[in-house]
Amino acid sequence: MEPIHACESLDEVRANIDRIDAQLVDLIAERGAYVTQAAQFKKSADGVKAPARVNAVIAKVRGLAETSHADPDLVEAVWRTMIEHFTKAEMKDFKRR
Repeated sequence: MEPIHACESLDEVRANIDRIDAQLVDLIAERGAYVTQAAQFKKSADGVKAPARVNAVIAKVRGLAETSHADPDLVEAVWRTMIEHFTKAEMKDFKRR
C-alpha cells in the first residue's frame, strides 16, 4: 500500500477517492478476465463452485486486510459478493458448453 498523505481539502480527499475507485474498477475487470480464463479449465459444476478454493481465497484476503489495516469483515463481504457474481457468470458459461 502506498503511504497516505494528508489532504489539504475535501476536494483533494474526493479526488484521491475517485482515483482509487477507478483503479479498483480496473482491477475488478482484470480479475474477471482471469476468472473467465479459469472457467475454461473446469470440468464440472463442482469445479466451478470450488468451495475449498473460495474458503482459501477468503482466508487469504482476510489476512491481507489485517496486514493492510483494512477491516477484514468488509474485505470478506466484498470478496464474497465478487466471488458469488463471478461464480454465477461461470456457471452460465459452463452450462452453455
